[in-house]
Amino acid sequence: MTQSTEESRDAPGPGGFAAEIKDAVSARAALLVLGVLALQLAFAASYLGAFHAPRPSGIRLAVAAPSAPAAEETARQLDGLDGDPLDAHAVSGEAAALREVRTREAEGALIVRSGGGPDRLLVASGAGASLSQALEQVVGLAEESRGRTLQVVDAVPADAGDARGLSSFYLVVGWCVGGYLCAAALAVSAGARPANTARAAIRLGALLVYAAVAGLLGAVIAGPVLGALPGGTAALWGLGTMVVFAVGAITLALQGLAGVVGIGLAILLVVVIGNPSAGGAYAYALLPPFWQAVGPALPPGAGTYAARSLAYFGGHGTTGPLLVLAAWAVGGAAVTLACAAFRGGRPGAPSAAASPRSGSPPERRTQRPARGPGPGRAAAFPTGQ
Repeated sequence: MTQSTEESRDAPGPGGFAAEIKDAVSARAALLVLGVLALQLAFAASYLGAFHAPRPSGIRLAVAAPSAPAAEETARQLDGLDGDPLDAHAVSGEAAALREVRTREAEGALIVRSGGGPDRLLVASGAGASLSQALEQVVGLAEESRGRTLQVVDAVPADAGDARGLSSFYLVVGWCVGGYLCAAALAVSAGARPANTARAAIRLGALLVYAAVAGLLGAVIAGPVLGALPGGTAALWGLGTMVVFAVGAITLALQGLAGVVGIGLAILLVVVIGNPSAGGAYAYALLPPFWQAVGPALPPGAGTYAARSLAYFGGHGTTGPLLVLAAWAVGGAAVTLACAAFRGGRPGAPSAAASPRSGSPPERRTQRPARGPGPGRAAAFPTGQ
């Protein structure tokens, strides 16, 4: 009695279930799963490491007083607080202090009054509520120890639709997600590595078009649609285009260097390291040293700082972040083209998606013995000739 076709297909092979597992799970698949686990653990470690114990460090504070010696002395005292929460410096007067806050040269300003009137602390919640609250707490305790009272004034308030000054951060995160997902989609549809420089240039061109559309739609949603951010739509559109293209170019470059693994490397750089260090939930001055150092150099941090500057500070302080984004965009595009040129593909060569994967084993063909015709079946070849 013979088994049915369905039963024979479901039956384990000669080596049993262990052999089936070995055949079903390749070494490459196992390595990819381990890579996903490492990425997940890095995600948790990065966010917890950045956010579990925020502590002010080196918050820039301008100090004005009725006389230059009094301003210098007050700045020296604040600069010497335990733990170095402030980086205080004296300025010529109240107008100079206000100017520094509104141009992002300082995160806050203390105006020392003569006589018995309360001193004034100028903050800017448009730069993030966590920063203004930390300033209020640190300076408030210092003033209390000096026997003085404090009045807090929000010199650059966040818009009513911008809860805790986080809208800029969320907008930039959305742009970053679009950048690496667009590059990943190009890899899925046509192979992780472009076949030649012409194909690489086409991908970069497609990414640029996508970046322009995504930047415009994000700016429109944040501004006219939701009223989450003040300022001009055109400026945010330009910033969004730079953010999306920079992140996408990074992803294309990493794919050119490492294949599909490059998508994971891009997520590691932009999401795992870049997002918690971006100064969104907690400003740079409240983050641990590592995140405080790398945040301004990565696209999420540069984009968040620039978006807040455009929305609340008249564009002051955007030069550095825009240079960072431009460097990532140009560098990513250059590496993408260089990787394609190094592969030595010819124009019109088949893409990686259409060509066999390098290193993959040749297709195995199982030879089956010929069987004679069974009952009710005609012979495969005529006999008796």
